Amino acid sequence: MPFTFEHHDPETYRRKARIISVVMAAQLIVFGVLFAQLLTATFGSSLWLNALGVLLGLFATSMIFAVLRERPWMSEMRYVWQLKHHLSRVSGYLATLRREVEQDNPVALHLLTFYHQGMAQLAELNGRTLDDDGELLAERLRLHQLREEKGLPEQIDGFDPNDLDAFRKR
Repeated sequence: MPFTFEHHDPETYRRKARIISVVMAAQLIVFGVLFAQLLTATFGSSLWLNALGVLLGLFATSMIFAVLRERPWMSEMRYVWQLKHHLSRVSGYLATLRREVEQDNPVALHLLTFYHQGMAQLAELNGRTLDDDGELLAERLRLHQLREEKGLPEQIDGFDPNDLDAFRKR
């Protein structure tokens, strides 16, 4: 399924991320303690029962989170998870993509542009600056020049993950 860049307000994203992190941590603590107390009250005190209670608390928290992640108020979180997932997939192909861009492969150019644009958006959403070294800055400039030479827009709308299949190691 193709991934399309979306605009999300960084402040809203960070505020929601903080709230959700705190709520999920609190929920894990409450469920962990609750399950541990129930298990130790039923079967006696044991380190293993306490650990099992925490594990059950983690499982319950994960299940609740899995149900809630499709809610509309989680749209920013869902988008960032998808973006991170796709960036992670593309990062596994960076060496090949860089080589193919030098061979004038338009799909590799598109994927590498997606990677840099996605990393920039992720940094913006997280309120960070890109920790670019000289090589990444040079690569970003080179991609910009190549796209300009080919008459392509500087920004892209997204990418199709299936495009990575052409670069899979055989």
